[in-house]
Amino acid sequence: MKMTTNLRQNNRKIWAIVPAAGSGRRFSKTELKQYQVIQNQTVLAHTIARLNDLPLAGYVLAVGEQDQYAQTLPLKNKHLSHFCLGGAERVDSVLNALRYLEQFAQADDLVFVHDAARPCVTQQCLENLVDTAINLNSSAILAIPVRDTLKFVENQQDINKTVSRDQLWQAQTPQISTFSKLKTAIEIALENNIVITDEASALEYINEPVKVVMGRSDNIKITYPDDLELAKLILQSQQ
Repeated sequence: MKMTTNLRQNNRKIWAIVPAAGSGRRFSKTELKQYQVIQNQTVLAHTIARLNDLPLAGYVLAVGEQDQYAQTLPLKNKHLSHFCLGGAERVDSVLNALRYLEQFAQADDLVFVHDAARPCVTQQCLENLVDTAINLNSSAILAIPVRDTLKFVENQQDINKTVSRDQLWQAQTPQISTFSKLKTAIEIALENNIVITDEASALEYINEPVKVVMGRSDNIKITYPDDLELAKLILQSQQ
């Protein structure tokens, strides 16, 4: 694999961070979406299995304080797994995981962050993302062009105007950068009370270029209960 060769030549490693401490209230008030079962595996186990298609040095799951379940799962390459305490928001969980990784990762190592509830990302997308980061020496994210007509709505349900979609992309994960760039970007953004919705938004704040890598529409994030049924169909079709 060319990607693996490039990593060895540059003495770099790839680490994965999976923030999994959120409550997921839009999915359920009582059940966590990452622990729903598809094909006899939890959503989280599917997600971790996909990430381990890459030659990871290790992966860090940032979990909730009361979560005693994640560490009991039969995750792929369990010997590469690490766990840390998540935070109040997703960005806090990512930063906690980065601070945990300080004891292992080098400044120029690649770190990507992936949603726990995105179990359908393909190996080809993962490889394209890492290859872009290596070959262009840049941070990068998976994303797809916006397809539908967009409306700007105000006063609850009144359409103000139609928004041009020509330059709009829908961000996905994983999102990748170097360890030092990502950690610095998040810390600076939080110090300045910037709202961080994904890793790219923190990198954008410090004027770090971020490349868009074409993703796939089936790389869905399970957010609502009906998304779970869609994920089941996608995983079945990908087999």
